[in-house]
Amino acid sequence: MKTWLHSWRAAIRIARRDAWRSKGRSALVLAMIALPILGVSALDLTYRSSELSPAERVERSIGAADARLRDAQTGGVPILQDPTGEMSTPAKDPGKGTWPSGSTDVAEAVPAGSTVLTDGAGSAKMTTVHGLLMTEVRELKASDPVARGIMTLLDGRFPEKGDEVMATSHFLETSGLSVGSTLSARNFDRPYRIVGSYELPDSLDADQVNALPGAFLAPYGKAVEKAGLPAPDTSVSYLVRKPGGFTWNTVQQINTKGVTVVSRAVLLDPPAKAEVPLFQKGGYGDYESSAAADAADLAALGTVVGLAMLEICLLAGPAFAVGARRSRRQLGLVGANGGARSHIRAIVLSGGLVIGVAAAVTGTVLAVLLTLLLQPVLEDTMGQRFGAFDVRPAELLGIALLAVLTGLLAAIVPAVTASRQTVLASLTGRRGVRRSSRVLPLVGLAAVLVGGAIALFGSLVSRQFIIVAGGSAIAELGVVAMTPALVGLFGRTGRWLPLSPRLALRDAVRNRGRTAPAVAAVLAAVAGTVAVSTYMASSEAQNRADYVPLLPYGVASAFVPEEGGRDVPAVREAIQRAFPVDVSADVERISVGNPGCARWDEGPECGRYEVVVPRANECPLYAFAPDGGDPAEKYTPEQRRKMLSDDWRCKESASSGMYITDGGLLVGDAAVLRILGVDDPATVKALADGKVVVFNRSLVDKNGTLGIKQITDVTAAQKAADQNLPVPGKVGSLPAYLVPGDKQSYGLQALMTPATAKAAGLATVPMGVYVSTDRLPDSEQRQKLDGDIAKLGSAVEFHLEEGFVNRDSIILIALAVFAGLVTIGAAGIATGLAQADAEADLKTLAAVGAPPRVRRTLSGFQCGVVAAMGVILGSAAGLLPAVGLLLTQEREQLHYYEESLAQGWSGDATPPDLPIIVPWETLAGLLVAVPLGAALLAALVTRSRGAMARRAAT
Repeated sequence: MKTWLHSWRAAIRIARRDAWRSKGRSALVLAMIALPILGVSALDLTYRSSELSPAERVERSIGAADARLRDAQTGGVPILQDPTGEMSTPAKDPGKGTWPSGSTDVAEAVPAGSTVLTDGAGSAKMTTVHGLLMTEVRELKASDPVARGIMTLLDGRFPEKGDEVMATSHFLETSGLSVGSTLSARNFDRPYRIVGSYELPDSLDADQVNALPGAFLAPYGKAVEKAGLPAPDTSVSYLVRKPGGFTWNTVQQINTKGVTVVSRAVLLDPPAKAEVPLFQKGGYGDYESSAAADAADLAALGTVVGLAMLEICLLAGPAFAVGARRSRRQLGLVGANGGARSHIRAIVLSGGLVIGVAAAVTGTVLAVLLTLLLQPVLEDTMGQRFGAFDVRPAELLGIALLAVLTGLLAAIVPAVTASRQTVLASLTGRRGVRRSSRVLPLVGLAAVLVGGAIALFGSLVSRQFIIVAGGSAIAELGVVAMTPALVGLFGRTGRWLPLSPRLALRDAVRNRGRTAPAVAAVLAAVAGTVAVSTYMASSEAQNRADYVPLLPYGVASAFVPEEGGRDVPAVREAIQRAFPVDVSADVERISVGNPGCARWDEGPECGRYEVVVPRANECPLYAFAPDGGDPAEKYTPEQRRKMLSDDWRCKESASSGMYITDGGLLVGDAAVLRILGVDDPATVKALADGKVVVFNRSLVDKNGTLGIKQITDVTAAQKAADQNLPVPGKVGSLPAYLVPGDKQSYGLQALMTPATAKAAGLATVPMGVYVSTDRLPDSEQRQKLDGDIAKLGSAVEFHLEEGFVNRDSIILIALAVFAGLVTIGAAGIATGLAQADAEADLKTLAAVGAPPRVRRTLSGFQCGVVAAMGVILGSAAGLLPAVGLLLTQEREQLHYYEESLAQGWSGDATPPDLPIIVPWETLAGLLVAVPLGAALLAALVTRSRGAMARRAAT
């Protein structure tokens, strides 16, 4: 034991001295190992620091209160909730009856003797320097000790009067306002003075304004109603402090009054799952990941880490090999003085150990420093403040050990090779001739065959992606193992090459211990790039084939569903200023009740309408069932398939597409038809004659009319729907004209003129505008329009039809650049090591009269040869996983398609067809541009003349 320790101490000292002497090579290997360690350690520090403790989460949620009480909106009926208060449901299952809804008085559920602080929330369109901005409004007395921790004051002070507010820093930055500015809202002329700025630690990008309770939301709601618009929705929760806190039993008692509770005591010490009644109900649980999912995640993480370590070992291995070769005389002296082969291996392995430890320390220290330095940037990017700067020594130590292990693994093969050299060969500097292993290529070939068979099984028999990925990984490792033999096969092409490339190829083949790892590193990087590029190119081709345009090419639509379309004229003007508009068409929507109601408002003054589908036109699979059951269940799978393929009522209509309004009904003139490409003269005439132009056959009854049901009592309609009863409402019939053929109308189901709507007694409000353009707007015009619309503060639904746009092209470019950089880096490392190793040959060439350019061309071709071999092998190896994953995905889509037809879920009769597209542009760049670029770069950075010296005798 003592002898072993002393020998390793000496080996480490020798390795440390050699690393210090060869600073350039040591720094290169150290950087390769330290950079991944730096990234992973920084990621661990960021994740752990952003992961809040229960106490920190409680403080940011309820401040210093003991609990937050909130109305569950179940009409006061007893409820069940989870310990966090995020999930709740009525304690009694309503079954097929009416689901309980409505508000309750939360104040009655507050225990006696408690301290209460109200926390109100709403929204308003605030006036800013640039226009209007939809802003969250919060009414909370932030200066109260109970609210401490919810908001962090950055500048100024908390509001103290009714006309004072404070705003988040993000709101001030977005709005152009500052502390001391005056703030008001649309439809509300009362001014407020901004007296402070603050931030929400959990939502740094929130646009929020804080006022005292009752100072803003109530008067703002009255002003909005006075302007003829429905008051915005508001909610109030209660921050409560009570002696003894809120135990789980107290929470359950309050739940009986229809109130949810977020309790400090429960969050800090949650009850067991068996004590939570909500978790005992079907469909509810704590949603923890399963053991199988955790195992799959660990397997995926292990695979990524393993492949990264393999790539680093392949890149760093040649550096240790050349280092051992340069130290062969020193190693020979060790052997001549009685050192065993184990001592030689220990010295070379110690080089990997020294570099690994240095990389671990460097990467870890830099990760801590960079994370501390970039903490504000990371917090802004994540949108939340860190808790405490959480350093987990065990995790960082584990990550650092990966660096040490990587260094040792990279030095194993050079260590074994160096230990096999005889003492005489080491002292005289002779390299000797050693045949490459015949076992390793056979093992690699077996791995390729087994991995290919597994991937083929996964893609043609199973639908498990993990099987395909596992088989592909095994096959790729087999190709890596076969690399030395494959490099030898490349050497047979040298007889047809000129002098410099022939010498470069001969040198690469003779020094396979140096060439093969570099080629394998390039192979691994290129294989991954080709696999991902092939998969993404194939997915792009499928997405292009499946793409359904929402509008004709170059047509834009802008809809304003709120405030009765008040901002439609401003939106129209903004589009006409920014876009090259050819034809413009205003459209309106039918309004029931208060014109200021949005499409989905359910207030007492609001209503809605439905386009009636005649019973005879309903698809039997989706028809209304009085008992509330699924009508498709009474049919066999074969009958469902037949209905979806043969029954016109169940097929998808060409009029389907972008959602516009309920029933797809709009009010407009013939310009709408012209913009949407409907040029049938009969259709235009029917619209002018006062008929409703209908594109969906199922909406027209046997009498040739279209039915519209006006629903004025939304509450009664909801109760009827809950009880599976017909929705009450007044039905009116209008003469309709069915457009012949299955005409594409881009979501527009029916169109009538304003005169027709007025004659039928239908009230309308502005909805939006369609415009066609002379040419597709460029990016600058789009940005100008986006800025103008943002100033309005309205929820504008805008769409410009640009056709299919591939959003992933930048990823393909990034992958190609990444593979090119790895290829050039690996080839450059191999070239530099080859030059250092073949300096004697270069001096001999110069001595016998070779021109200076030979040194440059030889260096360039050495780099190009390594890059070309790696790229060729990687391109071939990368196609296997891509094809396997695509075939597996196609089987998965086909299975879902058959299931959807059998269950009656979809009327799409086209089976999926996932094409396999090889990205030839990416391959061409990798096969031609990357090796050529690597060769040129190596030639440019190589000196034409070396220092002349007498060649050492061998």
